[in-house]
Amino acid sequence: MSVAQEAAVDYDKWLKDKFQQQHEELLPVVAVADMFFGCNKARNVDASQPSVKQLITKMGRDELALKLSDCLAGELPNSDTALNFGLIGCFDEQLKGMPEKDKKVKQKLVKQAIEKLSKSDRQKSFTHCVTDQAISYLK
Repeated sequence: MSVAQEAAVDYDKWLKDKFQQQHEELLPVVAVADMFFGCNKARNVDASQPSVKQLITKMGRDELALKLSDCLAGELPNSDTALNFGLIGCFDEQLKGMPEKDKKVKQKLVKQAIEKLSKSDRQKSFTHCVTDQAISYLK
């Protein structure tokens, strides 16, 4: 291994060690924010329609959890409904920089995929999406 490759590996290890705890603490907040965003988009329980970013960066964990609980109206956060809302929220956040026309096409594809994928595949997709999203908030 060259000196440059060793330095890159050391730097990657340092980054993982430095941010691992923050990342692990942020993951559930991001997941709940995505679920609430998707739920609120469908059920309109919070008229202010906060963005996923606002939910993650400006709202306390407890308040966010209560909002999700209210929006889910008795369903559990590990339900199919909550998972589907989470996928909608996470992908909405990823598509936010696209032109509106392209965003609508992609959102339609996400909804079609949600309808066709198994719960296991939807859970894997949500986990991957939330992980990527949480990393972007650590930068």
